[in-house]
Amino acid sequence: MDLAPGYKSILTCNTIPPLTTWSSSLQNTSVMASSFSIAASLAGAASLLLSSSGVHAQVAAAQRALPDKAQIIDQKSFNVLEVVPPPLEFNASSVFLWPGVTHESLTEKPFHIYDPEFYDIIGSDPSLTLIATSETDPIFHEAVVWYPPTEEVFFVQNAGPPAAGTGLNKSSIVQKIRLADAEALRNGSLGTKEVTVTTVPSNPQVINPNGGTNYKGQIIFAGEGQGDRVPSALYLMNPVEPYNTTILVNNYFGRQFNSLNDVVVSRRNGDIYFTDTQYGYWQHFRPAPGLPNQVYRLNPTTGALTVVTDEFVSPNGITLSPDGTYAYVTDTGISQGQFGTNFTKPATVYRFEVKEDGTFENRKIFAHTSARLPDGVHCDSKGNVYAGCNDGVHVWNPSGKLIGKIYTGTTAANFQFAGDGRMVITGQTKLFYATFAASGAALT
Repeated sequence: MDLAPGYKSILTCNTIPPLTTWSSSLQNTSVMASSFSIAASLAGAASLLLSSSGVHAQVAAAQRALPDKAQIIDQKSFNVLEVVPPPLEFNASSVFLWPGVTHESLTEKPFHIYDPEFYDIIGSDPSLTLIATSETDPIFHEAVVWYPPTEEVFFVQNAGPPAAGTGLNKSSIVQKIRLADAEALRNGSLGTKEVTVTTVPSNPQVINPNGGTNYKGQIIFAGEGQGDRVPSALYLMNPVEPYNTTILVNNYFGRQFNSLNDVVVSRRNGDIYFTDTQYGYWQHFRPAPGLPNQVYRLNPTTGALTVVTDEFVSPNGITLSPDGTYAYVTDTGISQGQFGTNFTKPATVYRFEVKEDGTFENRKIFAHTSARLPDGVHCDSKGNVYAGCNDGVHVWNPSGKLIGKIYTGTTAANFQFAGDGRMVITGQTKLFYATFAASGAALT
């Protein structure tokens, strides 16, 4: 459905574009290109513009075959629109479908190339497979964690939505799938239409889990808490039976956290960084906040707990660059649960420098997302940054340039790499399995 009638059409390319697609600086060579063979014109353009930034990459991209499941998005073609609707008609909650494209055309070729750098990420034969669905219950939410010894991927149900019935009256649950099943479904050898989703009976139960990460062969979950008597906490869970758990921390000097959301472990210093926000309150299963929404650092050896940064509306996802020198934190203040949406609040990825002593400094805007908000955030082994947004997974290079999307056509709350060239994406009521060239950053 076209939610923005009257928008100027954009061409979504299914064939290799001319060199002019990638750089306005090459447009002056178009006459020359029409007079010579493709190889000669590419060589001539490269020779004439040798000093131009990125020319060699542009030439190489133009010579590469476009993967079957990829399409090129030319942003210049929708920089100027005939009609730009007012905010009440089109805003961050809207799906940007312009004349000339449909939901079907965007999902048919789900690897969207915004910049030639994305070719190296997706490789020559990327794929995206829907591997499980739920009618209304958002059982595929966040805390996506790959456990290599069993080749399983864990994730959790959403806490708070009415469709789930979770939050105050019952806790959301931990679940898992086998990657072998996902691959078999992708290649057509599974024999069923969906993979098996198994409930994980954590013991004692992780209460309303939301974020998760690997930690020394186990999994850390950020539990949001329940009511005013079950505090928000970090849980450590054994990923194999009996799935026993212990609590790492559940207070800040005697005060309850608001609603712990996401967690990451530094490979450089071993510290545990986690975000605390107020979605439990916004979703009516936690009391009003008693602390600022901020990011904490836990030294698991000494137990020292410190605040590393605040000044957020709603700090959400958190990750570190592969070398641990940068931290990325998403602020999803735009979405305030059952309190509604405020389009003037952040939908932003912030970057911090992580000093040798583990503290954060030099906060800067890394990216502002175009599709509602950035939720879960992770890096690949090259330092590119990925975030789950309302139309799929967005990918930026380390400088903050949008280079591509893995377009699911639905909310991608979170995701995680599962080794080399594999990714599992949680879309609330849909679970996806992607294969492409990039690999995730090393696990802790």
